[in-house]
Amino acid sequence: MNRNMNTGRLLYMICLLAFSAVGGKLEAQTVVQPVEQQHDSIKYAPIHQIGFDIRPGYVAPTNSFLEGDNAQQKRINQSLSLHLKYAFRFSKDSNLGRLYPHAYQGIGISYNTFYCPAELGNPVAVYAFQGARIMQVSPRLSFDYEWNFGASFGWKKYDGQYYPQNEVIGSKINAYINLGLVLNWQLHPQWKLAAGVDLTHFSNGNTHYPNGGLNVIGGRIGVVRTFGEEDASTDVPKRLYVKPHISYDLVIYGATRKRGFVKDGVPSLVPGSFGIAGLNFAPMYNFNNYFRAGLSLDAQYDESANIKDYKLEGSFMDDLKFHRPPFREQFAVGLSLRAEWVMPIFSINAGIGRNLICSGDDTKGFYQILALKTYVTRHLFLHVGYQLSKFKDPNNLMLGLGYRFHDKR
Repeated sequence: MNRNMNTGRLLYMICLLAFSAVGGKLEAQTVVQPVEQQHDSIKYAPIHQIGFDIRPGYVAPTNSFLEGDNAQQKRINQSLSLHLKYAFRFSKDSNLGRLYPHAYQGIGISYNTFYCPAELGNPVAVYAFQGARIMQVSPRLSFDYEWNFGASFGWKKYDGQYYPQNEVIGSKINAYINLGLVLNWQLHPQWKLAAGVDLTHFSNGNTHYPNGGLNVIGGRIGVVRTFGEEDASTDVPKRLYVKPHISYDLVIYGATRKRGFVKDGVPSLVPGSFGIAGLNFAPMYNFNNYFRAGLSLDAQYDESANIKDYKLEGSFMDDLKFHRPPFREQFAVGLSLRAEWVMPIFSINAGIGRNLICSGDDTKGFYQILALKTYVTRHLFLHVGYQLSKFKDPNNLMLGLGYRFHDKR
């Protein structure tokens, strides 16, 4: 059963990355062209680029295992990753190029080491990424941001017999999340030198225990080679701007999770995995090309919610058993404030909310959401999100599909 669920999660992540790349290329090749230029398909072709990064980092000491309570009896505080990336930008004459003139997106692969292969492994990450200009510092120097999101494979996970101290990594496959700020220096019309700082997080989204996660603060330096760059002497087409309007997002999602709790000072892990199902409906006001915000009605069913209060009398640590909580303690409805950064192919959504219809400690209080939306068509998108509870407690993944109504972009 666990093996099947792991395979399902892996296939989902692979499909997500495939849709992201293929969807982006199809979008790039099917942009509507002006009538007088329909014969010139080359002019509307996307601009391709290949990049290579070296990223050294400092591993944040968030766990005793990283501070030296490991087989080596040494601090694990250094990391290094090597990245090979392919990206494309939309033609400056295309609709998306005129809406988002400095955005680029693509797929990447990285090799990561923490100089502790026996207990952590040397994982390989496959990810989607996107970046754009924040400001133009000088004619040849720009200040950009870039995020990476994907899956990492090849970890050495927690093992009660062989790696009992490793409470950082609980599964062989973990999410990979990175956010960086980068200075790009145009050395040549087709070459850039990039340098910056970034933050990286690895974890399994609470699908396995332990789930301490691993955080890296680092730097990066790299080069980017551009192919098919447009002639800089040509006139820049007039920008396109989105008219303010209200759109409506409907998201249906599901996931599995583990549930642990502390009662009377004793930590316990509930055996098995538990199902999650949810729905979000969010009217969003589109302010401009890049930003929309609004309110979301959020409903979620968590099979494990409040299960700690239904422990079967007479069951002990090595054979814990529980009654199923009543539905009213597993289901909650809340309202959240949402803000969304909008770019071609991807949008990043963040929210903070509070459950209004709920029962039991696990569903009371505030919750926080961070999600990535990947557009399969103009209106249909994949939704990959994560929810925290009470600003600190990991809750659950949110893997699903969404549809946007009344989109005038």
